[in-house]
Order: sequence, then C-alpha cells, then structure tokens
Amino acid sequence: MVKVGVPHWTDESLLAKLPADVVVRVLPKAPSAPIEIDFWAAPLFRKDAEPVAPYLRGVKVVQSLQAGVDWVRSFVPPGAVLCDAQGAHNVATSEWTVSVILAATKFLPFYFDLQRAGKWISREAAEDNYRSIYKTDKHSYPPVLIEELAGKTVMIVGYGSIGRSIEERLAPFGVNFIRIARTAKSGVESVDRLLDLLPSADVVVLIVPLTPETHHLMDAGAIARMKQGALLVNAARGPVVETDALVEALREKRIRAALDVTDPEPLPAGHPLWSAPNLLLTPHVGGSSPLYMSRAFDLVAEQVKRFAKGEPLKNVVEGDY
Repeated sequence: MVKVGVPHWTDESLLAKLPADVVVRVLPKAPSAPIEIDFWAAPLFRKDAEPVAPYLRGVKVVQSLQAGVDWVRSFVPPGAVLCDAQGAHNVATSEWTVSVILAATKFLPFYFDLQRAGKWISREAAEDNYRSIYKTDKHSYPPVLIEELAGKTVMIVGYGSIGRSIEERLAPFGVNFIRIARTAKSGVESVDRLLDLLPSADVVVLIVPLTPETHHLMDAGAIARMKQGALLVNAARGPVVETDALVEALREKRIRAALDVTDPEPLPAGHPLWSAPNLLLTPHVGGSSPLYMSRAFDLVAEQVKRFAKGEPLKNVVEGDY
C-alpha cells in the first residue's frame, strides 16, 4: 500500500481529498526517528522541510506544493521524481499581476500617498506626477491625472501556465502582447530576443522559474533597454532582477516597478527598495488565497492516484524546470 507523507499543518479538509486506499502519514514538525513513505508532499517553505527531510526513507516522488521548485531540489533523494504544482497558483498570481498593473496605470500609489498625507492637490500637480514619470515637458488639457491600460503593450516573460492566465485576464482590457519563453514557437518569441523586444513594451511581466539561466535576467543592461516610464512587474523570484540596477533605475525615475518578490528576501529594514520612488511592493503574497491549498491538494490527490496505479505523473521536473 502506498505511503504518503504530508506536512504537519495539513488539516482534515485537505486530508479528505487523498485516496482512501493509501496510508497517509502526517509528518511531525521535528521527527526523532526514520519515517518510511513513498510519496512526499513537501511543505511550502524550506524551514519546514529542513528538519523533516533527513528522517524520510524510501521516497520515490517529491511533490512540491508550489510552482517554483528552486529550493526543493536539494531535498529530493537520489532516484526520486520531482513534480511541481503548476496550475495551483494560476488564479491568485494572475489576479495579483493584473491588480498591480492597473494600480500603476491609475497611479494609485501616488494617490495613496496623498490620502495618507491628507492632501487634495490640483489637477496641474497631478499632471506633474505624470510628466515626472514620462520625462515630458508637454502640458495637456485637461491635465493627465491617470493613464489608460487600453492599447498598451504587455510583455510576458515566461509564457507558461501562469503567463497564459495573466494574458487571459488582461485581454479584455484591449492590450497588445509580446510573449517570451525559453524556446520560440508560434506566437511566442525566444528569450534570446528579450533585449531586442524590451523597448517595445509598456509593461514587462516576469513569471519565469529561478534557474541559472534566469538569474539576473533583468540586469542593468536589460533594464536600460526598457522605455521611459515602463512598468516592471516581478511575480517570479527576486534574483531574476538585479536589485542594485533596479534601485538605480527607480531613483532616476527611468521606470516603475511592482514587486511581490525581492532579493534579498525578506527585505531587511533600511533597504533602499523601501524608499525607492514609483514602486509598489508586496511581501511575497501574490500566489496566496484561501483556495490555493485546496487546489494544491487536488493535485496531490491526483498524483497519488497516478503513482499508485503506475500511471505517468503530471508536472515532472526535468532539467532546470
């Protein structure tokens, strides 16, 4: 009978999703003796995996509960199969991405600052904010107070499951898309063309896995290729962006940014990103929602059934991802 190990915090509603004909072991937070399992639903965070992994024996499948598996790799025993949770994050992460793009387009961080300061400013002062972002001296009438998303070009760097979900939610706004993936295919450009295409994008969304290939994908050179006032959205991993180069570009008001991830992470007190202008920052919450874990365990249940029947597993990680 297949033995399945799940994290210590797994509640009854999640356990009920697992097949009845398997042995489910809720792994202790800090084991003191070896534990035999075949299938390990790894916890969400490294700190929870570190005390458990050394005590596991017989593991043949490691199922991540997240789409990203960068830190999970070091806990996969030799010969075991690693699977990611592609699809579980799609709704929450794509909604976060659309939300921050709209917030930046409507200059909500600027207006939130005014609200907190108790200021009701003139229309001309609001246009000054627009002109400071786009480096233009041209005044318009009526003054430009917010932007429209319609007609803008959104580049999705990492056109996979979440990237497609982001596109589906942005399409009704009437935007144009540039799709980039590791390899080119119909309608999708190769990442080798990133530098050539960056100047065409009003919004650049990063949703790639963290690999040696994507580390500092957006370095100083790539950021310099972005058009004046463009928005950089990082919903991937912090090290995909070169932090020092991003801070410099923000301070010089060359681009704007919305980050759910940073490098370092957590972002320490006093870090220059905290005070950088034109930045919307959330603390790695983009993939979170009350329904996320339920979706993840739906996948775990399906994978356990497949494993028990000897059927091919979904989302098998091969190579870097």
